[in-house]
Amino acid sequence: MNDNNLNSKCDGVPVRVNRVFDSCSDKDCMTNLKVTITDGTLPSGINIVRSRAATVDNVYVSVEPVPFNKGFYSIDLTFTFNLEILGYENSRSTPITLNGTAYATKNCILYGSESSVRTFTSDDNIAEAPVDIESGNTNLPTAYVSVLEPIVLETKIGTVYCGNEIQDPENPRSIFVTLGLFSVVELTRPVTIMVPTLDYTIPKKECCVDSESPCEVFDRLKFPEEEFSPLSICNNNTDCDCIDDKMS
Repeated sequence: MNDNNLNSKCDGVPVRVNRVFDSCSDKDCMTNLKVTITDGTLPSGINIVRSRAATVDNVYVSVEPVPFNKGFYSIDLTFTFNLEILGYENSRSTPITLNGTAYATKNCILYGSESSVRTFTSDDNIAEAPVDIESGNTNLPTAYVSVLEPIVLETKIGTVYCGNEIQDPENPRSIFVTLGLFSVVELTRPVTIMVPTLDYTIPKKECCVDSESPCEVFDRLKFPEEEFSPLSICNNNTDCDCIDDKMS
């Protein structure tokens, strides 16, 4: 970097950030996940189930170096889902609410570069990353996982068999769900970079004035035309003329 050119236009300041070395996105269909009922077991009179809500409660993330492939790391993810399920004796009965938990795992391999430094902070006075003695890597990268709430694709009652025998004869019936999940995994390391900056600035926008009436605020809003014009299939299809010809 040329310091003369930098100082002629703006100053540079060092900034410590988490650089993303590699990332991936997935669209997973997690099938036949067994639901563990929070309050016990599935009542014997329940014959129909459907899911009311599903949320991601937690994601356990484990990062390990890939043997014989320096700079690459295996990321193991364990998802914990909380589910609210409605149980019916028959199609006309009043449902009861069942709360349960389901688990799913997945794995991905990403590039995270290498580093032999150990970083200590004043916040906790411990290293930011664990030491992996066997692989000789003293600073593992950090994995971040972003997920949307899962989409429940199927909810059903089934039985788990071990060979030809029921796995749990005392509680033979269980609830199984199929979930659709969108996720993004990123592998990062802390780095220090030089960022060009300009002078400090003060916002030019004025804060809201309390004296404005609600109608004045409403008058400034744009009319939501798109809400009154539902999109048709032709808006996203360049072959609409062909479709019209086939239908005529």
